[in-house]
Amino acid sequence: MSEKKGWGHTVLGWFVVQDDAQSADALLTDADGAPLLSSIVDAADARSGSAFPPIPPPPPLPSSTSAQPAPKVFSKQPPPAAKGGSVDFAKVFAAADIDAQEQDRVAKSVDLLRSLPADTAPVVKKQIVEASLKAFGVPIDKIIETGVEEIQALEAYIRAGAADTQKKSDESDQRIRTLEESIKELRAEMQQCVADQQAIIKACNEKKLEVQQILEFFGQEAVAKVVHESPKLIEPGKK
Repeated sequence: MSEKKGWGHTVLGWFVVQDDAQSADALLTDADGAPLLSSIVDAADARSGSAFPPIPPPPPLPSSTSAQPAPKVFSKQPPPAAKGGSVDFAKVFAAADIDAQEQDRVAKSVDLLRSLPADTAPVVKKQIVEASLKAFGVPIDKIIETGVEEIQALEAYIRAGAADTQKKSDESDQRIRTLEESIKELRAEMQQCVADQQAIIKACNEKKLEVQQILEFFGQEAVAKVVHESPKLIEPGKK
């Protein structure tokens, strides 16, 4: 075994092993020849899926509702939020100041219409429903008025929800853009830190080579003796 190859048994693995064809890249490897920092950015890219993928925008809201102002039917109290997309229609109508009894009359009229055989002629259906309502003393005009009120309230509810959703979507989109800019800045900072450390490693290893020349000149045995006897130096294998 040559003297140069045996230096690892004399001092800790801090010597730079070089040959005649050593390139600048070799100064960025550790004592075992493994890259020190060159793969840090690649590893970060791999963890994040290479470059940060663009975040898809939210689906557009229906144009028939998102661009139009909501009818002002909820003057006394705001309608309830639809958690998970589930709408409490009775509370929505109540927020639009539609009386619960009137709601019930419309609901019963709808149930009556649905209870008729599907093959019943429309004219016959109309006669049956009108006759039933009159028998219970329910004014047809009032049913119509309440029905229109309910549809108006539902349209207002849709448009109000669309406006709120659009506002939240815009705010979220702005936050996403801000975060993406922060991510870009952090990645650039990380890459600069890696580049700086690579330059430090290269410069320090070049300096080590300069000092190493005089140690190699005195010989491995002399260096090993000094390392063993010096209280300042750390001998391989000792902590």
